[in-house]
Amino acid sequence: MDEKLFRQIIEVNYLTTENAWRYRAILRFFYLQHEKLRYYLLPEEVYSYLQSNPHFSDYTLEQLQQDLAQLVEWKNLIPRQDMGKVKSIEEFRKKRFRYQCTPYTVEIERMVQTLEEKGDSFGGSLEKTQFDRLLAALMKFTDYKAVPAMAPEELYAAWDDVYENFRRLTENAADYLAYLGSEKVEELMQTEAMLVYKDHLTEYLRNFIHGLQRSSFRIERLLQDVQPGFIEPVLERLADYHLSVPRLEEQPSREAVIERFREQWASMLAWFLGRDGRESDMVYLQNATTEAIRRITRFAQRLGERYHNLQSRRKDYLSLAEWFSNCADTKDAGRLFACVFGVAHTRHIFAARKETEDIYREIWEEKPTDILVQPRVRYYRAKVRPQAVVSRQKEKQKALEEYLRQKEAEQRLLEQVMQQDRIVLSQVALSDPHVRKILLRWIGKCMSDRQREARTETGGKIRLLEKSAQTVELHWDDGVLQMPDYEIQFLE
Repeated sequence: MDEKLFRQIIEVNYLTTENAWRYRAILRFFYLQHEKLRYYLLPEEVYSYLQSNPHFSDYTLEQLQQDLAQLVEWKNLIPRQDMGKVKSIEEFRKKRFRYQCTPYTVEIERMVQTLEEKGDSFGGSLEKTQFDRLLAALMKFTDYKAVPAMAPEELYAAWDDVYENFRRLTENAADYLAYLGSEKVEELMQTEAMLVYKDHLTEYLRNFIHGLQRSSFRIERLLQDVQPGFIEPVLERLADYHLSVPRLEEQPSREAVIERFREQWASMLAWFLGRDGRESDMVYLQNATTEAIRRITRFAQRLGERYHNLQSRRKDYLSLAEWFSNCADTKDAGRLFACVFGVAHTRHIFAARKETEDIYREIWEEKPTDILVQPRVRYYRAKVRPQAVVSRQKEKQKALEEYLRQKEAEQRLLEQVMQQDRIVLSQVALSDPHVRKILLRWIGKCMSDRQREARTETGGKIRLLEKSAQTVELHWDDGVLQMPDYEIQFLE
């Protein structure tokens, strides 16, 4: 485990301390100016910016100096003494400083700004062109002819395109699916506004699945065809170029950089091809997207049914009432009732028995079926009359004697083909299929053992030996069997 994991990150103290509102405003101004390529700021510039906000109306320059000193102690700012425009000895003694935000601070503020823009919900997207961009980058990176001739900068740029497209694809897909499964979206799906966006959202997800299915199989095939003998030298070239870039801080070892690139490549293989017998994340993404479409369709269907049930059916009832009032008698009214509302209190009984498969046979031509209906009571048990215990001792003894006679007959047959302590298949003269079954069973047991040894049904130990590489023919009553020239040796 890396020792950096055990170190405290004091650069984030300004986010949770008591006067965090002051420190955050100061560092946000440094970050915004850093993005405009203004790296060094004077305290007067920072103070002028803070005074434009009403919250800093009582804020003094001395307090700003104290806050800047605290941020320097937390390693958020780097002070640099400005000695170029000193007009007096007093200014020199005061050590006029310019301040620059550290790389940690820039990344922290960039992350905080991203979180502020994102809000409480997930972002992400499911763009169907992401797979096409990744496929194009992979085809360039795995070109067997072009890659060896690439310059180190060009090869590193090709790998950067591959991994950035892969990272962007996985992060955006995971965030968007988490957004669809969030509680806030779940609540919005239960409102009538969902009916307006249902078709557009469903079409968006379907287009993503089509893009996934169109390009993912080509990506899988491309990754499967990449040989380890090709990718390892490429990863070593990437590590060499990464280490060739001049950096003032301590550089990691070459093996560590190669291992990092190797893990990134392995993670991409696992995402598309799976690992250790588990299905790939790409399959999970496809299933999750399909399930999201089902959920949206179910919500829309429920909303439509609820909206339909809340509609007034006053006109329908008036039309039905007019139909009934125009009936001549109760018989016509009963027929109309049957057509509109169906048969009242209908019970459907299914009989499994059918005498014929004629599809044109009418139901009244069938014979009646008796169905035993049991009471629908939880503790109901059918009554069973006690019966006498019938002894089957004679049948058991007869079956045992028949089995022993059969085994004795088989043993006598085996003794006829046995030569001292072995059976040579090429010299078997009997043609009884029972002998063949026993021999094949023994051979199968021996073949499943590494030492080619097994136990017979009577407990004897046997070993299977191959006499030669030739094939022998055994003639039986029901055919001819061709098999290797085996010999079965009895060890016990």
